[in-house]
This record gives sequence, C-alpha cells and structure tokens, in this order.
Amino acid sequence: MTKQKRKRATWRLIKNKWQLLVMFSLPLLWYIIFCYVPMYGIQLAFRDYNPRLGYLGSPVVGLRWFEQFFSSYYWKNIIWNTFSISLYSIIFGFPVPIILAIIINELPGRKFKKLLQNITYIPHFISIVVLCGMLYLFLSPQYGIINTMLETLGFQPVGFLESSKYFKGVYVVSEIWQESGWSSIIYIAALAGIDPSLYEAAKIDGAGRMKRIIHISLPGIIPTIVTLLILKIGQIMSIGFEKAYLLQNDLNLNSSEIISTLVYKQGILQGNIGYATAVGLMNSCLNLLLIVFANQFCKKFFDTSLW
Repeated sequence: MTKQKRKRATWRLIKNKWQLLVMFSLPLLWYIIFCYVPMYGIQLAFRDYNPRLGYLGSPVVGLRWFEQFFSSYYWKNIIWNTFSISLYSIIFGFPVPIILAIIINELPGRKFKKLLQNITYIPHFISIVVLCGMLYLFLSPQYGIINTMLETLGFQPVGFLESSKYFKGVYVVSEIWQESGWSSIIYIAALAGIDPSLYEAAKIDGAGRMKRIIHISLPGIIPTIVTLLILKIGQIMSIGFEKAYLLQNDLNLNSSEIISTLVYKQGILQGNIGYATAVGLMNSCLNLLLIVFANQFCKKFFDTSLW
C-alpha cells in the first residue's frame, strides 16, 4: 500500500469513527491538563524554588534535595513505614475482597446477597475524617468499646493510637474494613462472567461447592486478580496522607510518619517546595520500578500483564 493510499484509509477511518474519537478526546484532555501539564513542575526538585523568581528564575541546585533526604536520620524509617503499611495491606487485605466476592456469589437468595453487599459497601462512603474520629472513640483507653471489652475479660487497657507498636495494625485493619466491600465489586462482576454451564457440569460430575470454587471460580477470575495485584503493587509507595496524618501524634510518630505526610509537612506547612518535590519524585520513581517489575513477573509466571 502506497503512502497516499494509507493516508486515505486513515482519513476514512477517522470519518467513520469520529464519534468514538470525540468521546476519547474528553478523557485525553483531562489527562493532558491534570497529569501531563503539572509534570512541568518536576524541575522544582532540582531548584531552590523562590516564588518571586518563578520556575525558571529560581537557582538550580542539582541533586541537593535528594542528598539532603538520603543524608537525614529519618529516611530509612519513613521509607520502611510507607512500604510496610502497603505490604501488610496487600498480604492481609488483598485476599479479603476475593473471599467476600466468592461468598456473595455462592449465597442463595438474591435479597440476602443484596443485603450483604450493601452492608459491606457502606464503610467505603464514610469520610476519612469521620472514620478517624470513630477510631479514636472505639480505641480510647478510657472509654473506648474495645478497651471496655478487654477490661471485662480481665486485660489491661491498651493505647492503640498512643503507641507506635499498634499503629500499623490499626491502619491496615481499618483499611480492610472500609474498602473490602467496595473492592469486591469487580470480582463479583468477573464471577458473573463465568459460564454457568461449567458449574452445572461440575455438579453432574459430583464436585462439591469447595471444588467448584477451587477449579472454576478462582481460575475464572485469575486474570482480574493478577491485573489488580499489579496495580496494587504499583501503588505500594503511595499511601494517602489523610488517614495517616489524622491518626498521627507524637507518641506514634515513629510508625505513622510516611512519605506523603513528610511531603505535606515540608511542602505545605514549611514551604520547602523543592525538598517536597524531590521526595515526591523519588517516590514516583520507586512506584514506576515496582509496577514494571510486577508486570514482568506476572507476565512470565501467570501469562497476564498490563502491557
């Protein structure tokens, strides 16, 4: 095919599919404005930013902010806190929506399924601020319901949010409670796409409920599981600062200080824009490396990948 013919074919395709191109242009425009244009500010990680001088007028300092971060006494602890909280969330939290989706899929009666789904979805819509307030009330050493139950059983009250020892556990458990029901939606949809005749054939062959789950349900949603796991690993260094910051205090700071809270404190509270940008850029690079590694690993061993 000549160059002119290819050009005509391209214009014909555009003419025939212009509605799809218009629909595609809206999310593309959103990504350009809110994701790509702000990348212009990455240069602040290599400048001593001064609002009076602007982006290009601020002096270049090279890798000064990166060296400052990696020479600080807290950098290892902050990276470990960020990584460990996400790692615990994956280990203990990632299987929960899968199990919940399988339970809902196996339950008889549509009304009971809907009731269970609604009950598990509701926590997702609770504001982070409200959730943190609930945690303070429930875990209070003086009048919290958890410590009241512990005292009833003969144990001493525990300061869950007043100790670095328990902070990560509280964070992960509350995250599982709030997000498991909402995260199960995509697995429920994947289970609904499995051919019902496979279950009928398994029943005829004498397969029990557990065998049907192991040999039909789980293999049917493996591509979905692997895809979401890759995305989860790609965000392992990105923990929203809201909950960590709201639950943070001087007593649990050793476990609650993470990259996002450091960036907020340095960039917003202290005005050290260059340092905060450098730490955020380093964090994004770590996430990029993790998602590339996870994608290649899953592509090799599970034949499922993002690209």
